[in-house]
Amino acid sequence: MKFRIEFDRETDGRWIAEVPELPGVLAYGETRAAAREAIILLAVEVLAERQTPVR
Repeated sequence: MKFRIEFDRETDGRWIAEVPELPGVLAYGETRAAAREAIILLAVEVLAERQTPVR
């Protein structure tokens, strides 16, 4: 499974990363690499939660 990560730079210099296919999955980082790492971890968490059966 592959997802696209979009990056943007805020006016204060921070980077924001977003996965358009996962609404609400946004992460900030001081650098583009930090934002990338944070968004990957968050996306994995969100996908894992979606796989967990509700009882």
